[in-house]
Amino acid sequence: MDEIYRNSWDPELGRHRSSMVFRGLPCAGLGLVTSLMRLAQQRPTVERIERHLIRNFQKYAASEMGHTRSVWSWLAVAAHHGLPTRLLDWTFSPLVALHFVTADPRLYHHDGALWCVNHKETNGHLPERLREELESAGSAVFSVPMLESAVESLETLRAMAADDFVVFLEPPSLDARIVNQFALFSLMSGPELELDVWLSAKTTGTRKLIVPAGLKWEIRDKLDQAGITERMLFPGLDGLAAWLTRYYAPRGVA
Repeated sequence: MDEIYRNSWDPELGRHRSSMVFRGLPCAGLGLVTSLMRLAQQRPTVERIERHLIRNFQKYAASEMGHTRSVWSWLAVAAHHGLPTRLLDWTFSPLVALHFVTADPRLYHHDGALWCVNHKETNGHLPERLREELESAGSAVFSVPMLESAVESLETLRAMAADDFVVFLEPPSLDARIVNQFALFSLMSGPELELDVWLSAKTTGTRKLIVPAGLKWEIRDKLDQAGITERMLFPGLDGLAAWLTRYYAPRGVA
């Protein structure tokens, strides 16, 4: 907890308000690889596959989405429902991120990882037009309407700057799952770009905290007692069943 909240004091506000966003991984060896990159496997094909996925999702999901034309709305909804995209899930809550480090007891023999990224620092690498949009809104992350007003397409996003950059996007509150998970997405300017490689080259405030395998049971038990469980993060009967199944399984049993 000390490591998670290190440097969270904001002297201007006089409050402990961290500028970090968090992503938890059950295995420390996993990188910040998007579902789209895992699907494509080869970097030269990522952009082509992305176009096909979005085009067909828009075609077949039109009755669910109404008349929206925003690619950012389509991307957020598609990712939320499991379509491979260039988006990566993050959360404003370090405890929610730790849930995803410890959610699967079958992986407790692996060290986990908690990524901590200062989104205010990454915003310094945004194109001027996007920085102006954030400043105008008094925000450190984009909403879908904010991004819509500044960028009309994925192609326009990439053409905004010669250097690569990352956008943090807070999705619309599509359901209680997004709200309860304090969720947001990262979005690279190109679909083939690896965020961990970019962060290592462009930032100084990024931290990857290793969660030793030997601590996972203790962390899991304390998260359960704090109410950070599947029941809260995935509201509904599926989340309730997942929580009860894991909670009552004997230690060491998957």
